[in-house]
Amino acid sequence: MTRSGWSTGQIALALYPFGAGAAAINVFFASLIFSWIGGTVASPLWSIGLGCVFGLPATWYFARHIRHLMDVADEASEKSGD
Repeated sequence: MTRSGWSTGQIALALYPFGAGAAAINVFFASLIFSWIGGTVASPLWSIGLGCVFGLPATWYFARHIRHLMDVADEASEKSGD
């Protein structure tokens, strides 16, 4: 069986802006929750910076999951004869 479609790296590259943005929002909201117990609230720049860092592995793992789903769908279509 040969793989068709995008590679994991291509999927991750296409989805990285969304993963980094989601991670930045999560970092900011986590800092807001942390402030309830005396912590400081992260600035938007810190949130974006940490979101870029945390977004990379999260996006990579999500891209691997999407690639796996694509492979499963390809196998199913080959078995059904489509």
